[in-house]
Amino acid sequence: QVQLVESGGGLVQPGGSLRLSCAVSWRTRGNSVSGWFRRAPGQEREFVAAIFWSGGVPSYADSVKGRFTISAENAKNTVYLQMNSLKPEDTAVYYCAASSRYSQSSSSYDYWGQGTQVTVSS
Repeated sequence: QVQLVESGGGLVQPGGSLRLSCAVSWRTRGNSVSGWFRRAPGQEREFVAAIFWSGGVPSYADSVKGRFTISAENAKNTVYLQMNSLKPEDTAVYYCAASSRYSQSSSSYDYWGQGTQVTVSS
C-alpha cells in the first residue's frame, strides 16, 4: 500500500510563499504520477498541479499557473509544491495524490495523503 504524507502547510500573509512536501512510501508503475489537489471550505476538490516522476512538462491549473511550481526529487521519493505570490483564495486543504495515469481528474488518482492546511490571511 502506497502511503503519502504531506507537510509544510501553515498560515502566510498575502503575497507570501510556502513549500509543501509529500513523502511517498514507495513508487511503482502504479503511482508514476504525482499530483496536488486542494479543497477550499464549501467547495469541491480541485486540481492544482501534476508531474511525472520520470520527467516531462508538469501541468497546472490556470488559477496557479506562473505562481506555483511542482517538482519531484527521485532520490528522496518526495514531491514538492512551491507556492509563491499567495492569495487569500488559495486558502484550502492541500492534498498530495498518486496515480498511474497523467490526469487532472481526482478520480484517476488511487492514493491520497491526509492533507495539509494552507491559510492565506493578513
